[in-house]
Amino acid sequence: MLDIGPGRWPYPGAVAENTRVPLNRIERVLAFVIGSLVGVSILSIVAILIGRASHLDLTTGAWPAAAVLPLIALPLVVVLLIVFLIISVTRRSRLARDAG
Repeated sequence: MLDIGPGRWPYPGAVAENTRVPLNRIERVLAFVIGSLVGVSILSIVAILIGRASHLDLTTGAWPAAAVLPLIALPLVVVLLIVFLIISVTRRSRLARDAG
């Protein structure tokens, strides 16, 4: 059997390390907020669908808030996704510029 692969012979030049670039705090918070808003919106939509299938009165109690939540949260998620992409692209380009 042949012993072939990285670490078996030296490379002729410099090799980039495949280390993961950690997210900064703002990116982690944005990712958590985006995931939470999407999760709560999906739960709200499922609750409304179950309530309508059960023929409940959806005009009283917490049902109106559950109905409005996805209308506010999902557009906010789109805006936060754009902000997240802009922040991560600028950070990665800055890292690439500093490394090269």
